[in-house]
Amino acid sequence: MVKRHLKRTTVSRSWRILKKENKFIVRPMPGAHGFSLGIPIGIVLRDMLKLANTMREVKYLLNNQKILVDNIRRKEPHFIIGFMDTLLMPLTKKSFRMLINKKGELCLKPIQESEAGIKPCRIIGKTMLKNKKVQINLGDSRNIIVDKAEYKTGDSLIIELPSQKVKEHIKLDKGCVIFLTGGKHVGETGKVVDVKENKVVYKLKSDEQYESFKHYVFAIGKDKPGITLE
Repeated sequence: MVKRHLKRTTVSRSWRILKKENKFIVRPMPGAHGFSLGIPIGIVLRDMLKLANTMREVKYLLNNQKILVDNIRRKEPHFIIGFMDTLLMPLTKKSFRMLINKKGELCLKPIQESEAGIKPCRIIGKTMLKNKKVQINLGDSRNIIVDKAEYKTGDSLIIELPSQKVKEHIKLDKGCVIFLTGGKHVGETGKVVDVKENKVVYKLKSDEQYESFKHYVFAIGKDKPGITLE
């Protein structure tokens, strides 16, 4: 039998919840994000946005209001919403993007409704297909088939939701703007100074230079962020 709950004391440190409030908490469904970069939408609505007091009220909200994750309606409280996902609630005219703060915690950033229709996705792999087609594997478990082979692992794509149409290709290259998902400067933005084999040299607003592993670096703009961060 599949367990539908977790002990609060065992959840990821990235979840912004009170760990001593109740013994158990909703377990996320397997989905596009791991437990460290995603959290059940039921917890988001109840604990983060304070739109409900109980999971029963959360289920009522999901069944009776149009609540969209990446512009697709979701009704299951266990559905996982993760890093860079958008949350749109047309009835209240509120939109959010899931980001990571400087404590390494998942947090919701209010955004304009128009921005809920786009999403940056990091390329984590490529697969060559027949007829010179290329399948791009993205960090949120999406796969997109393209004609061009110029996309590289570590680059980012800004896509339209839910069509997955590519709006912009952001190369992980000198001068691009990055968001750090881990390491000493988690939750901060910077500019790339140099790209090495497994690491990236970047500078923050202070112009001090630092180095981080590539898998902590998320390209979000060519000369400025392509999404709202502040």
